[in-house]
Amino acid sequence: MAHENFNDLAAFATVAKERSFTKAAARLGVSQSALSQTIRALEERIGLRLLTRTTRSVAPTEAGERLLQTVAPRFEEIEAQLAVLRELREKPAGTVRITAGEHPAISILQPALKRLLPDHPDINVEIIVDYGLTDIVAEGYDAGVRMGEQVAKDMIAVRIGPEMRMAVVGSPEYFEKYPIPKTPQELTAHKCINIRLPTYGGVFPWGLEKDGREVKVRGDGQLVFNNLGLRLNSALDGLGVAYMPEDQVLPYIAEGRLIRVLEDWCPFFPGYHFYYPSRRHSSPALSLLVDVLRYRGE
Repeated sequence: MAHENFNDLAAFATVAKERSFTKAAARLGVSQSALSQTIRALEERIGLRLLTRTTRSVAPTEAGERLLQTVAPRFEEIEAQLAVLRELREKPAGTVRITAGEHPAISILQPALKRLLPDHPDINVEIIVDYGLTDIVAEGYDAGVRMGEQVAKDMIAVRIGPEMRMAVVGSPEYFEKYPIPKTPQELTAHKCINIRLPTYGGVFPWGLEKDGREVKVRGDGQLVFNNLGLRLNSALDGLGVAYMPEDQVLPYIAEGRLIRVLEDWCPFFPGYHFYYPSRRHSSPALSLLVDVLRYRGE
């Protein structure tokens, strides 16, 4: 199709979405009569009626609806890219909204912001800690953080951390009262400090694996949290055994304040990824944050 016809298609898409020649003309900055003439010429060229007009409303015909579904996303992409190019003339600025679990927010996002924000005072970052598998587009977020295997395939995903590992820990005082478990099954006799996540609809099972054998443990206990710090502090207080991200407990293990058990049942698994919609062109601020977060190995 010749280049001069693109304006016709853009005009049609505007009328079809606005369902009004008056509103579409105002948005496009042209007269209603000129807009009507443009649409009529497009219909004659295609040989199909694209809009049904009445004295009260305008609506796409079946052919018009099919054309709208085809061309509208293309024009949106073009407009988004032009907006990005305009922003590139300015220094990175604006607000980046991110949804993430508590652990990646503390262990990965916060250190990255410490490096980024002092040199970029016009960038604002809002982080909402959420354990659910949030639909970032529907909820108005610019990006999210999830484990690698949880990222939808229609998203752009950037690895931001190394492989991870969990740890089962308890305090020396706790293990003076209860025997150290040698197998996952023995955890059922212990006071497990549990976590409840909305994604699972109940208490989160502890995933343990050894030699290809997977075991899901749902131990009983007096405590259930949806908070990292409360689980750690409860384990340090001797109130039970906790299932924690390894990096959060290694310092306490080194100090002798926690004892690690079932280490051979805690394999490595894919770490965190930063993800954002593949069809939404990222702003300079988001692109800069992605570059700071990108995992580059040890």
